[in-house]
Amino acid sequence: MNVDFRRFNFTNPLTSRNLRSSHGSRQLSASVFIDGDQGTAGLKILERLSGRQDIRLVTLPERLRKDAAARAVAINDCDVAVLCLPDEAARQAVASIRNPRVRVIDASSAHRTDADWVYGFPEMATQQSARIAEALRVSNPGCYPTGAIALLRPLVDAGCLRNDAPLSIHAVSGYSGRGREGIEVHEGPGAATALPFQTYGLGLQHKHVPEIQLHSGLQGRPLFVPSYGSFRQGIALTIPLHASMLHRPTTAEALRELFAERYRDQRHVRVLDAVQTDAMTRLDPQALNGSNDLQLAVFGSDAHDQVLLSAVFDNLGKGASGAAVQNLALMLGLDTGAGEGDVSQGRLESATSRHLQSPALEQPV
Repeated sequence: MNVDFRRFNFTNPLTSRNLRSSHGSRQLSASVFIDGDQGTAGLKILERLSGRQDIRLVTLPERLRKDAAARAVAINDCDVAVLCLPDEAARQAVASIRNPRVRVIDASSAHRTDADWVYGFPEMATQQSARIAEALRVSNPGCYPTGAIALLRPLVDAGCLRNDAPLSIHAVSGYSGRGREGIEVHEGPGAATALPFQTYGLGLQHKHVPEIQLHSGLQGRPLFVPSYGSFRQGIALTIPLHASMLHRPTTAEALRELFAERYRDQRHVRVLDAVQTDAMTRLDPQALNGSNDLQLAVFGSDAHDQVLLSAVFDNLGKGASGAAVQNLALMLGLDTGAGEGDVSQGRLESATSRHLQSPALEQPV
């Protein structure tokens, strides 16, 4: 992977440098520190930002990745820190911030229900993109909640769902959703014995449920049944509804129109129309792999008063790294197509210019 970034050399003292000063024929821009760049999400974020000329990527060398002092210096010395860490490590990283200018995107689940953090799902509400753009602290959504909230929040906002509706959410994800463990199980020496399919979270205490409930605006706790399949990445999430769960009679087509109107101007959300859904006989969880897009559909049997809502997306794309890069673009005033090709020419004129304290020596890699 050809990534244009610089590693800190902590054997030298830190000095100040003005980001507006030239670097060859171009100006240096915002510095983005990725803490946890060797994890599943971190690697994908690096891949999506590879070759960009409008930001500077900074990571730690292997010997310093677990060095608390080195990480504290790095996080206090950047414009935006992207945390791709376990929950507790993410909390510790945030606690180490002393520089009030540092902005954070946390890809862990540590802050997703924290009222002091802005939830990083731009399409969730009308002003959510603006909130993210102005925020100091942004919590990247979980993969499953992305699909569930995209389907449920419009129904709640429109007053369609009953408060006491017994909701159930079913989802199957590629094994990369388990992180390195899942990849090792399915791609390592013992791959031949890996389960082709497994339902988990049988204790009904999955950590994504409070996130789904809060940001969907639900009054009650939904039943969430997640599964892993023997494919690397992609998610197919479904929510069945019966007419008795809705405040007023409706049809599948009426719900399609509701979703289509809600996401009409959202470039990363596709709502399938009746012709497209009628032609479908199955959901392919891998259909949008490699993209930052989210495909929503409504299937229904009006004769039986039943509806099935579905969301298909890449758990490593819109469900993780793609969302993080989209949020980063919003925070830096860049084109939000970031994460799907080079948008180095997409900087908006309203982007904020700031100064950054940088190490005296950075080694190109």
